Amino acid sequence: MSKRNIPRTILSIVIGLAVLAIGWFGLQYMSGLKQDPPKKEIPKRIKTVEATTVNNSLVTTDLTVQGRLEAYNKIELFSEVGGAVTTSKPFKKGTYFGKGDVMLRVDDTEARLNIQAQKATLLNGIAAIMPDLKIDYPESFPAWEEYLKNFDIDSPIKAMPEPANQREKLFIAGRNLQSQYYTIKSQEERLSKYTLYAPFSGVLTTASINNGAVIRTGQVLGELMATGYYEMLATVPLSQLNFLKPGGEVKLYSEDIEGEWTGKVKRISDQIDPQTQTVGVYVGVTGKDLREGMYLRGEAAAKALSDVVEIERDLLIDDSSVYAIQNDTLLVLLPVTVRKFNRETVIVSGLPDGTQLLTSDVAGAYDGMRVKLKSAVSK
Repeated sequence: MSKRNIPRTILSIVIGLAVLAIGWFGLQYMSGLKQDPPKKEIPKRIKTVEATTVNNSLVTTDLTVQGRLEAYNKIELFSEVGGAVTTSKPFKKGTYFGKGDVMLRVDDTEARLNIQAQKATLLNGIAAIMPDLKIDYPESFPAWEEYLKNFDIDSPIKAMPEPANQREKLFIAGRNLQSQYYTIKSQEERLSKYTLYAPFSGVLTTASINNGAVIRTGQVLGELMATGYYEMLATVPLSQLNFLKPGGEVKLYSEDIEGEWTGKVKRISDQIDPQTQTVGVYVGVTGKDLREGMYLRGEAAAKALSDVVEIERDLLIDDSSVYAIQNDTLLVLLPVTVRKFNRETVIVSGLPDGTQLLTSDVAGAYDGMRVKLKSAVSK
């Protein structure tokens, strides 16, 4: 390129840049002449909410309990003697026995004959001392004569006459009569164990023998369970235990059958389950259609709380506060003290009477949020 053409090139570049600058400034000037359209202000939307007016009062509390029924009386049956068995009814599971009914008898022939032999020996011993009694102890002879006259080896033995003095007592003892007497009394007591009576009304839940079987001493015969009265073992959290006391009523119901039963708190265990931190509460109940093993639920009458209000659990924030409406326009977060949790409600204290408690579900609620109160009802 020649030196002559260089200035022309530079001049062309300068002219191009000048044209671009003039065009840009012109565009800015024209843009400044155009007015922006006015912006519309979007009004803030205020949510309409509902509230209840707080009135503190005395609230009687209930405690939810649940558990399975167990028979109050249930015992295992053992044999204290051995021999062949005869049952009054089929000794089978589910057989009912009333209190005092004969459940079974063990053959006592051998034991009875042994007692009769012992009584005969005692009878001979008494008869042998009668001549000596008549001579040496005439004042006691009539009593012994009457005793000998009424002595019956087939009837329970009667108490021997009391000695009139120390000499007579030693005389009787020297003939070994008292030892024979107490041996017979012991055998008669054992003879009573050959018949098994029902200690209470109930049904057999297990049966280990049949009619005609030969049993041994100490053998398990079965299990008898009382009907009509049951206990329900409920587990109550340690934090809720102070609401219960023995004697309190419990309304019970079943989810499987119709009916409602009234029970009473009979006992409260002193032991705490270390894993669940719960305590066993025993509720006694009786009634028709109850069976061992039934699962029941209920409400136990607990202590009354004063100066509190019961609200829905959904209204509680972080278990420590609730939203209230101040001056019908502003949400405020108020602290509360939880006195008791229920299944769907919670009992709290710390709210002044007249507080307008928020009951609406407000999305994104926060302390200081502006709202509009729709209506208020008493709580």
